Amino acid sequence: MTQERHVDVLRVFTRDGEGGNHLGVVTDLSGLTDAGMQAVALELGYAETVFIDDDAPPRVRIFTPGMEMPFAGHPLVGSAWWLQVQQGRQVERVRCGVGEVKLGTLSSGGTWIEAAIDPANAVETDLARYASACRLPRPTRGWLVRFPLTYCVLEYDDLGSVATADPVPDPMLAYHGTYLVSRSATQVRARFFAPEVGIFEDAATGSAAVAYATAQVAAGEREGAVTIHQGEEMGSPSAIALSWTATHARLGGETSREESRTVSR
Repeated sequence: MTQERHVDVLRVFTRDGEGGNHLGVVTDLSGLTDAGMQAVALELGYAETVFIDDDAPPRVRIFTPGMEMPFAGHPLVGSAWWLQVQQGRQVERVRCGVGEVKLGTLSSGGTWIEAAIDPANAVETDLARYASACRLPRPTRGWLVRFPLTYCVLEYDDLGSVATADPVPDPMLAYHGTYLVSRSATQVRARFFAPEVGIFEDAATGSAAVAYATAQVAAGEREGAVTIHQGEEMGSPSAIALSWTATHARLGGETSREESRTVSR
């Protein structure tokens, strides 16, 4: 039997109150199967939809339109905001597919999450042939990062290579996602493509930011902090505050509630 379910729609990693990445939040899980969750995520059509239960700590299940994800940054940052700010709950951790994740609030009213990283999971790799197959410019450096799915990180010296990229999707099916970055001091411009999970381009991607931090530690930068701008090319500018040590990455940003919807499932 189907029933009407309430969905809070958030925008996560907004920049100056605009843009960000949409997130559906569903908390009425009664009678909802795994297949039902996947169907809801597909119907909503956002990059991700989360399903949050009432356990202690809460369990957050994350679905793209095409699959369940063990970890994803903007859904977990959005869940932290929904729990701590919207609901006023004293929640310090949530559970997801990679285990418990620590979370907290920013002085601005935004939220952050913290994830363990292991530089052994980042392997610097010559990805010139892969970039060419995707019709991307030749990268300055490249990494394959497992977190726990495999991210392909392509770094460029010039911003234009990132901003004007127009890749073809088929070769990208080899990895969970392809992350293009160009860094100047503490500012990073990024784009993320993930056709393998039903998202050609994403407006703000926290898990890829963690993969980038892992690559930086593997390259010898054992601590750092940057602001990542993403989403301009999609008309949805976003900002992710990322910092890291040799063992952990923390990412955070601003979230706002956009609307309410209902789905039948």
